[in-house]
Amino acid sequence: MTDSSVETAFGLKYRVKPDSKFHLSDIPSDSSSPFNRKGGKEKADQHIAENLEQIGSLQNVLYASRKAALLIILQGIDAAGKDGTIKHVLSGVNPQGCYVRSFKVPTEEEKLHDVLWRVHKYTPERGIIGIFNRSHYEEVLVARVHKLKPKSVWQKHYEQFNAFEKMLSDNGTVILKFFLCVSQEEQLKRIEERLTRPDKKWKYSSSDLVEREYWDDYQKAYEDMLTKCSTEHAPWFVIPSDKKWYRNFLISSILCDTLKNLDLKYPDSRKALSNQAP
Repeated sequence: MTDSSVETAFGLKYRVKPDSKFHLSDIPSDSSSPFNRKGGKEKADQHIAENLEQIGSLQNVLYASRKAALLIILQGIDAAGKDGTIKHVLSGVNPQGCYVRSFKVPTEEEKLHDVLWRVHKYTPERGIIGIFNRSHYEEVLVARVHKLKPKSVWQKHYEQFNAFEKMLSDNGTVILKFFLCVSQEEQLKRIEERLTRPDKKWKYSSSDLVEREYWDDYQKAYEDMLTKCSTEHAPWFVIPSDKKWYRNFLISSILCDTLKNLDLKYPDSRKALSNQAP
């Protein structure tokens, strides 16, 4: 199997099919196939290095051509690895053409607007990679689990989100949504690590442990999010994330493959110069 077919195969394997009967148990969080044998991590690291180099080059073409935008959405339970994914998978991109937006608890102003108001204004323009660390999907996760909204309200968001993402897609935005899947045991290990490492202690919050009490409720909410909102134009990928290196391999492979498939070209220099003329 060639490198390009490996990337395509992984994209298909971890992509949630629209209208499918998907369960999180279908994809073990500790999976690392086909790198299960001795030396597998080292081999995956080689692929990651190659992917990051290609992503950097492909991003330059994306930025220069201004033909498409790329929106990456990262979701996962606390300590699933959203920050780590951004740090490691996007380390080779030019900051001039990339930005990250994190979505915390809605502000009072945001609460006065529609559910998509605060995210729509941060969607990327053509030529740019935008990364959402959490996103509008919190409205069918946290809001659902903690009963911050009645069921009659958050149930409507699935259809609203699909329509919103279809509109973005129709206007030139490529959307990749990654759900970082970790086991309950791995999550606890990472939370405890935050208490012992000075460089991670600042991330610790007592609410992390409180949220663990809602584990089963979150799992059900995640499954509904994945099955109801994985579409052809905005697919969800479930990424086994107990092994951080495998997570990085999968996401970098899917991202690299997606950018390649855009088949973008650098613009003609004469046209570029004329566009810059006063």
